[in-house]
Amino acid sequence: MRYLEILKERYQLIIRYIGILIMGVAIFLLLPLLSLPFYPEEIKYSYAFLVPAIIIFIIGYIAWKYTRHNREDVSLSLKEGGIIVLFSWVVAVIASALPFMMIDMLNFTQAIFESMSGWTTTGLSVVDVTKTPKLILLWRSIMQFFGGAGLVVVMLSSVLHPYGFGLYNAEGRSDQLLPHIKRSTKAIMIIYSGYTVGGIILYALAGMTIFDAFNHSLAALSTGGFSTKANSIGHYNSLSIEVVTWILMLIGTTNFATHYALLKGKIKVFFKNGEIRLLMLLNAVFIPILIYFSINNLYDKLPNVLRRAIFETITAISTTGFSLDTFNTWNLFGILLIIILMLIGGGTGSTAGGIKLYRIYLIFKSIYWEIKGYFLPEDVVRKNYIWRGEKRLAVKPEFVMEAANYFVLYMFTYFLGVLIFLSQGYNLSDSMFEFASALGTVGLSVGITSSEAPSIILWTETLGMFLGRLEFFVIFFAVIKIFKDMKYYYSNNS
Repeated sequence: MRYLEILKERYQLIIRYIGILIMGVAIFLLLPLLSLPFYPEEIKYSYAFLVPAIIIFIIGYIAWKYTRHNREDVSLSLKEGGIIVLFSWVVAVIASALPFMMIDMLNFTQAIFESMSGWTTTGLSVVDVTKTPKLILLWRSIMQFFGGAGLVVVMLSSVLHPYGFGLYNAEGRSDQLLPHIKRSTKAIMIIYSGYTVGGIILYALAGMTIFDAFNHSLAALSTGGFSTKANSIGHYNSLSIEVVTWILMLIGTTNFATHYALLKGKIKVFFKNGEIRLLMLLNAVFIPILIYFSINNLYDKLPNVLRRAIFETITAISTTGFSLDTFNTWNLFGILLIIILMLIGGGTGSTAGGIKLYRIYLIFKSIYWEIKGYFLPEDVVRKNYIWRGEKRLAVKPEFVMEAANYFVLYMFTYFLGVLIFLSQGYNLSDSMFEFASALGTVGLSVGITSSEAPSIILWTETLGMFLGRLEFFVIFFAVIKIFKDMKYYYSNNS
């Protein structure tokens, strides 16, 4: 019976954390209203943000108030953190979908899809941005900004108590910038916000309006990809804007711990990082291959070919999803290369999605170590290392096993999603491309994703985006723990 009491206390603490997080979502919902002095004609849409914000805040406050006597100076396990993250994100996505529905812009399925695409920093969209109010466009970018940083990181850096390393890990973060978790999350938010401001300034200098610069900087740095233009970055046909976007996408796909090392002046350490080396290698290999085998014949001038190859390679590997043009004129080989890049994804602990560079790098290094081991004496004791963040990490066998397991689970989910697309009549290449984009939280599209897409496709993509952003194991652990705890609770109270 003692364990039953402990279980009740732990779930009260979980409910308290969920309450605080969704109160934060309520505050985020009010942020687009700060633009009303600049766009007073859009005050008619303010109710679509005020009503959900009030409702969600009340729900969060009740959850917090109900558990106000609980101690918070206790550590959360990864599974408990997973429960908090799972429920907080579900509430955040539902609450964030309400503005789209309240102004009769999207139906329920479409609104949940758009909200999920925002929070998971995917960028796939079913809205017509040419007819969308500025408050909604701002809300889409704000979702991507906070989704890129993560609800937990934002709240740990401000109001949550610094005892939740399990909560921090549950949202896909594993590297601490500083020994203290709260100081680490504050450092992440300072770096993230600083880069965002810098992006706004650079975009404005490159010729964007302040409104567009604000939205695109938030979307680029969060590797989100929502744009205020129907043709995305291609609308501007500006090399300077594209270069700024390259920079922001690469920054966004880089691990925050690696950023921290670079900002501290540890340039050699920065370039020793396995993720950075693999990122540079992939760009160096894929760009010329794309040029020669796929898009060389699509443009009559070499500068245009280079611009397109560089941009599409970076937007795919960083899982941002901005684009310069459609992919309808690409050959199947070029499409396959982009699919591979989207599946690989960006850096662990960054705002990017995909399998992650760290896991791919670790798997390839383990293969190299295995081959190398055959040529060494049997009695040699080997220790394998890789650089991660600003630390030299000793690689344990379980690290490689975890990466391999995640890779298999990711690819199984990917092929299952592709089968669903095929069942709806889409061809294989389009199905592979579109679901790779959803699962990798990329945002590139060959045209399947739209307001006319079947509901089963939108829901398949929605689930894929959710799994891809929060990563599979944390969600599975959380769900399994809930069922086990419920079973124990009811079996001991019957």
